[in-house]
Amino acid sequence: MTRRAIYLRPWRYDSGVRASRKPDPAVSPREVKRTARTHGDVLTAISDGMVALLKEFYGRGPTRAKSYYEDDLVVCVLRGGFSRVEQTLLEGGRGAAVIHQRMEFQELMRERFEAVIERATGRRVIGFMSGNQQHPDMMCEVFILAPTDLVDIYEIAAIDRPSP
Repeated sequence: MTRRAIYLRPWRYDSGVRASRKPDPAVSPREVKRTARTHGDVLTAISDGMVALLKEFYGRGPTRAKSYYEDDLVVCVLRGGFSRVEQTLLEGGRGAAVIHQRMEFQELMRERFEAVIERATGRRVIGFMSGNQQHPDMMCEVFILAPTDLVDIYEIAAIDRPSP
């Protein structure tokens, strides 16, 4: 079986070094559907999928992304990507309004974010938390996966979303 590259990964920053080339057009979240085979593939699918979603809905995506996946926990940290409106509000001392708007947006995007994680890991997301800060600008998305010893089986069964 020949492995075929589906897309370039211009936003991969797992090593902490920023890529030197300009990013290609946004990667559609649908293109991230491929089944990841290695831990690195999973991390790349998570980072690329999250960046693609944010680019699609904000019109501009983060400039850096780094994902972590261990046991039942996925964390994705993203940098950059404030829109011009958000940047103007920040410069005008309205940072709280930007953070509030981003938190509302992230809650609306919950199912889309969870779908990226579920496709990449093959596991069901049962918890999602999100955080933002301004200086330095960072977003952090945290996902808890089933099965986990943190949540009892009957609690997981009560969540009415189907698994991937």
